[in-house]
Amino acid sequence: MQIVHKLQALKTDCSIQIHVIYALIMREIHTRYGRENLGFLWVLGEPILFCGGVAILWTAIRPSHEHGLPMTAIVVTGYVPLTMWRHCLSHSIKAFESNGSLLFHRQVTPLSIILARAILEITGTIMAGLLVTCGAIFLGFMKPPQYYGMLYLGLGFHMLFSTACAMIFAALSEMSEIVEKMMAVVGYLSLPFTGAFSMVNWLPVKYRWYMMLSPSVDNIEMIREGQFGLRA
Repeated sequence: MQIVHKLQALKTDCSIQIHVIYALIMREIHTRYGRENLGFLWVLGEPILFCGGVAILWTAIRPSHEHGLPMTAIVVTGYVPLTMWRHCLSHSIKAFESNGSLLFHRQVTPLSIILARAILEITGTIMAGLLVTCGAIFLGFMKPPQYYGMLYLGLGFHMLFSTACAMIFAALSEMSEIVEKMMAVVGYLSLPFTGAFSMVNWLPVKYRWYMMLSPSVDNIEMIREGQFGLRA
């Protein structure tokens, strides 16, 4: 009986947290984008501008294929996860400070605040990536994914990675202002190690293990294997 009561209590707590996270997401949308017109569509529109703009630019100025793979697909499969990670990081900075008054409510926890922001950014980026990918496939610049299971697995791992980074840097930014100031610099300096614009097998063998130290590289390699199949 005790196990049954504990499971029921756990179910109730999870249900409460789901409602809390949903309320925090809606509050974040209204606070960030306003309640009038279609401001909330920027949840989707901002990542589309980033991902679509970079994909169009790289497709225009780079060769159509690189290492036998289409350039548009390389950019889309790399920049969508990169945008997810960077947006989760940027919106996690000082998240507790800006939402500190909400912690007065017992049901609202620091974890729920970070999860709400991470889920919002991940959802917007995934939807934007889906629209950009569908547009590229429709226009003939990309082909449909070869292995959907591997693609979804890579995206799932990258969601967890982005959420974990958001939790870590949210806490660090509250402990030191240096983290907040250095976040933009660190984000740009880490671009070569994310695997967004290159693949591990393009590098000399003796340097590949440096790239494999980054969890982001593993995730993006899995996404590209799902997209390109055994050619990746």
